[in-house]
Amino acid sequence: MMNRFTLAVAAAVSALTLGTAAMAGDQYVDETGFAVSGYDVVAYFDLEMKPVGQTQTAPVAGNADITAEYNGATFAFSTEENRDKFVADPARFAPQYDGHCAYGVAKGGKVPANPYLWRIVDDKLYLNITENVVGFWEEDIPGNITLSETNWVSIEEDPASDRTIPQFTSAAPKS
Repeated sequence: MMNRFTLAVAAAVSALTLGTAAMAGDQYVDETGFAVSGYDVVAYFDLEMKPVGQTQTAPVAGNADITAEYNGATFAFSTEENRDKFVADPARFAPQYDGHCAYGVAKGGKVPANPYLWRIVDDKLYLNITENVVGFWEEDIPGNITLSETNWVSIEEDPASDRTIPQFTSAAPKS
């Protein structure tokens, strides 16, 4: 009886582990070849965040020589200190929804996100695709996050968006 129980527990743990790994989605990577278009995700947490309705402070370009891998993508950082912070806790700094547009996820899909259109809510980084979309997202940030969290469960395993960020060309990472 103990052997069957032990086997059942081992099988359940294995299934949960495999199921979790299979649920992980791909990070959005644009033509730069870097996550978040080569901008430093740790630096966002030190930037001045503007009030709802105002244009955010510009993100900090990462350096192509200071990188770390996470979620199948290369992230660039402006300093080795920021890279080290990221490596110590990547889930804390990586953008929500694998770098896809937060409002797009609220609406049930994966679309690219512009690194200039950001907001930190409850110590999490959210990105959006266009200024118009930011307006819709900011009309009800808590409600949109709730919708995104609900939708993410069913779309996370879908492939990452392969679309280009509209009207955006990255100036990062620096070399």
